[in-house]
This record gives sequence, C-alpha cells and structure tokens, in this order.
Amino acid sequence: MLAASSWFTHPLRVRYQETDQMGVVFHGNYVTWFEIGRTEWIRNAGYNYKDIEERGLLLPVVDLQCRYVLPARYDDTILVCTRIAACTPVRVTFESQVRRVEASDFQAAEIAAGEQLPGELLVEGGTKHVWVNAEWQPARLNKVMPDLYHLLTK
Repeated sequence: MLAASSWFTHPLRVRYQETDQMGVVFHGNYVTWFEIGRTEWIRNAGYNYKDIEERGLLLPVVDLQCRYVLPARYDDTILVCTRIAACTPVRVTFESQVRRVEASDFQAAEIAAGEQLPGELLVEGGTKHVWVNAEWQPARLNKVMPDLYHLLTK
C-alpha cells in the first residue's frame, strides 16, 4: 500500500491545446495537473474521490502554491509527482512537482521518500485542503473515515 510520504508519479503528454501562443504550457494547466496528481495518488492508495464524497466528505482547496522553474512544451512527456506533505484530522497538504522525463521514465510509479525523482523539474508547489461535510462544516477525517486517515498519516 502507498505510504503517505512516498511520491506517486502519473504520466502525461502535453497536448497542443494546453499550450499558448508562445508554444509553452499555459500556466493554469499546472493547477489542473496538480489535481490529476492528487486524484491519482488517492486512487493508487485504494480510494477514489467519488467514494469519499459518498461518505459525506468534500475536500476543497484552501491554498495553492506554484513556482514555475522551466516551461513544458507541446508533446513533452511529463510526470506529475504527488505526495502527502502534512495531515491532521481536518486538513491535508499535498506536495506536487511536474517533471519532464524521457520516454523510458514515462510510467506511473511509486517512489519512496528520499529517493530521487526522475527527470527535470519544471514546476513545484502544492495545495492545502480542509475536510468538510455536505453543509461545508469542518469534518474530522479520523472520525468519518479512520482507515483513510491512518493511510494519510503513516
């Protein structure tokens, strides 16, 4: 099972519609890729957002950090790398990186904490979230889904 401190990498190929007139990926697409990374991290850990939401939990973004290092370009092979940076019963923080890789590294994988991520760093950042119920009141993950809380904090 995926450890919270492990990176999960999800491969993407930059599509033409994701680029701007300068031929580079439009900056807003990285935020979408961060979300793809979170979704795939959760899925790889054995859960999915649909099931979590059916249990009455929502996970809105309350903070976003994004630092652009180098641009991605059309047809680049990239990895969206995601891991849990911090977790409490009501908050969770995901750390994200987008990295350009060669075709040989273009695959989903789990990479243990402390191991080198493949490729060239393009963007780094992350998102902070608060667990809420359907009425948008704070919810304690350790009470509603203790198994998921345990996974996110191990």
